[in-house]
Amino acid sequence: MKKEIRAFEFEVRAEQNEEHGKFLTGMPIVYGERTDLGWYDEIIADGALDETDLRDVRFLVNHNTDMIPLARSRNNNANSTMQMEILPGKGMSIRVDLDTENNADSRSLYSAVERGDITGMSFMFIVDKDSWEDIGTEHPTRTVLSFRKVFEVSACTFPAYEATSITARGLADALDSAKVSLESARAEAREIERKKLKLRLKLEEI
Repeated sequence: MKKEIRAFEFEVRAEQNEEHGKFLTGMPIVYGERTDLGWYDEIIADGALDETDLRDVRFLVNHNTDMIPLARSRNNNANSTMQMEILPGKGMSIRVDLDTENNADSRSLYSAVERGDITGMSFMFIVDKDSWEDIGTEHPTRTVLSFRKVFEVSACTFPAYEATSITARGLADALDSAKVSLESARAEAREIERKKLKLRLKLEEI
């Protein structure tokens, strides 16, 4: 299954205190929000993260996997520089502790978020289960029931997919993956209708 990327205008905030120094907080994954992805709408169901593999998740900028991660969550333990919390009915919130003293990229990102130049968050994932509604229309709705794995979350310069080449590539993969899922759902629906018709014809013969 292909990795998919979602980028949204979910607020990311720059904060500071004595315990964590300079850090970011935000909601990269939100339940129940309907998003228009062009030829279909998508909704992330409440509980979609309950069984997700979150054992090793990086924090990047614009999904740039060539950069050194600015933070990382390993089993979400107390020593992780990114803390994730799954909130029932809401989604995933994160706190990212940034090393602004020793890392120039962290300083630049913190400044950009503090100034409001970066306001979006995004994440890369693989879907485990989904369902489709209105599959006979030109604009069906996909509900993500569960994620198999989340690989990374990112601060996002352009929340809109078309805005940058990296997110555009992510969208292409996402659309390909969604099309495979939709065609599977349509084939299953056709098979159900075929069996219903076959049963109805047998009953008429009786």
